[in-house]
Amino acid sequence: MGQLWVTTSKRFGSGRRNMASKAEKIVAGLGGIENIEEVEGCITRLRTEVVDASKVDEAALKAAGAHGVVKMGSAIQVVIGTDADPIAAEIEDMM
Repeated sequence: MGQLWVTTSKRFGSGRRNMASKAEKIVAGLGGIENIEEVEGCITRLRTEVVDASKVDEAALKAAGAHGVVKMGSAIQVVIGTDADPIAAEIEDMM
């Protein structure tokens, strides 16, 4: 019998390139990779901890596709929808 491969993650093929591109834009909006201490995908949000919250550019995050941004001191949540987990994985790969 032949082999059957099923891929459900958007991290493969052109979907992965799109996730990587979106992740790069989100990183820029968060003040650059050096400003990100921690990132975690949580269903529809990226939960991040940043070094300097004043470097976070909410307009850039929204231009990158964020539906909203919640700031609580150095804790930043970026509401991006169901792509949160694969985008978090892309950002972790950059760190």
